[in-house]
Amino acid sequence: MENKNIAQSLRLLSQLMELHDENPFKVKSVANAAFKIDKLPFSISNKTIEEIDQIDGLGKSIAAKVLEIIQSGSLKELDSLLQKTPEGIVEMLQIKGIGPKKIRTIWKELNIENCGELYYACNENRLIEAKGFGLKTQEEIKKAIEFRMANSGRFLYAKIEKFAETLIEKLQNVWPPASHLACVGAYRRRCEIIDTLDILTTGFFNDQIVAQLKNIGLIIIKQDAHIIECKNVDELKINLIACSTHDFGWKLIEHTGNTNHVKELTRLLNGKNLTNKTEEDIYKLAAIPFIEPELREGINEIELVKSNKNHKLIEVTDLKGLLHNHSTWSDGIHTLEEMAIFCRDELKLTYLGICDHSKSAFYANGLNEIRVAAQQREIDELNKKLSPFYIFKGIESDILFDGSLDYSNDILKTFDFIVASIHSVLKMSEEKATERLIKAIENPFTTILGHPTGRLLLTRGGYPINHQKVIDACATNGVVIEINANPLRLDLDWRWHQYAIEKGVMLSINPDAHRTGGLLDMHYGTLIARKGGVYPPNCLNTFTLDQIKTYFDIRRKH
Repeated sequence: MENKNIAQSLRLLSQLMELHDENPFKVKSVANAAFKIDKLPFSISNKTIEEIDQIDGLGKSIAAKVLEIIQSGSLKELDSLLQKTPEGIVEMLQIKGIGPKKIRTIWKELNIENCGELYYACNENRLIEAKGFGLKTQEEIKKAIEFRMANSGRFLYAKIEKFAETLIEKLQNVWPPASHLACVGAYRRRCEIIDTLDILTTGFFNDQIVAQLKNIGLIIIKQDAHIIECKNVDELKINLIACSTHDFGWKLIEHTGNTNHVKELTRLLNGKNLTNKTEEDIYKLAAIPFIEPELREGINEIELVKSNKNHKLIEVTDLKGLLHNHSTWSDGIHTLEEMAIFCRDELKLTYLGICDHSKSAFYANGLNEIRVAAQQREIDELNKKLSPFYIFKGIESDILFDGSLDYSNDILKTFDFIVASIHSVLKMSEEKATERLIKAIENPFTTILGHPTGRLLLTRGGYPINHQKVIDACATNGVVIEINANPLRLDLDWRWHQYAIEKGVMLSINPDAHRTGGLLDMHYGTLIARKGGVYPPNCLNTFTLDQIKTYFDIRRKH
């Protein structure tokens, strides 16, 4: 066994000992030993316990631990601490700039147990409320987690969108003005996670072009006559694909749609000449309506566009207001009035649904019954002040482990609408998670089911649920399902949008914003709704102010 492996085990042991608040002297002793062993100029694995004991900075206790690691490949003391520590907490120990003491605070005081929840808490500005943290520390932790996510080679769509659009602008100066250029692949299909950014061009490749690509910051990995494989400084893989101007329309389709979509379209085209044809021309030749890039997943998009040929997929401009948002009443960073004015003046919307956290979310400054009443009084005053803009009284009520909501009926009936969400005890079987959600859905006060699986993309998988049973329950009980627009969530997953629509379930694109800037996430929610084949009539917050007031009134009387 190499010194490095032994040192790693001891280093982890010292971190876990500090995390569990063990004797500081012992913690320091183990940490120093890990450092010493890692720097030794000779292998320690063939030494006797007496020889190890004589090494400067070790001693009998450490020597016994080292020998145990060498002989068994493990350490009982380490294994015991690992059993007491959630896997996600151990992963946090690898984040640069955050030590065991801070992680203990995050774990014990904020109830955060993995990197995904920690990253989400940073986005919600929740970390600065904890002892020993500030805005600077929060931003450093956020950047460190983003770095780890980027090193996995996978990226959230939202994280590369600005880069992709800027890169296209730069590439337009690399090739002659007459060249066609477009993003294709998973990016153009608006997939929630991007592994490779594919770009199609009618430009040519030569040494001069390659030099210019390097000048705009691309790192060349491999090239031939038709493709240049490269990456950017963040390790995002980028493929530049060349084609002729005559073939650009077809190649745009071929490199955008997935294999099944392209195969079915090819069958429908039946060998027709596609030279100099645009995308629109080609779909017309196939005798089907134009299929938007987001839909080209080879599932049921052809049948979908045929049955909705008189409708256009939902656009962000179709949204009349935004539901499920937070303010300084719980864990937001802008006041209720600031959130409302941003919606009205910047986004030109007509209503805002405020849904601060409920009392069970103590880590998020959730509202007890007295504070609920106080917030509702403020909303009444703001509605007079900001009229005709309107703020709806909502709450994000925690779904408790038994499926009940965390307020009495007397409190629940004071709200215009209620988003019911799970935030705690996420480790459940599919049966338990499904049962828990269905009980909340059956609560007559539940209006919207919030982020149904609790997933955080690239960082935390959602709890397993039986989507069909949950959606069927929403259909039976008239409950709306949220499409959470936060780029980390995008939950309900787009793959289930059509099933929900077929069952008559209304969807709602909710930003879950904790600051004014978070309201802009409705852009990503709309993109993923389009990918799921959502049309304006399927979405609750395309309703006008009068329509949604009526909807909430009827729902409360139901």
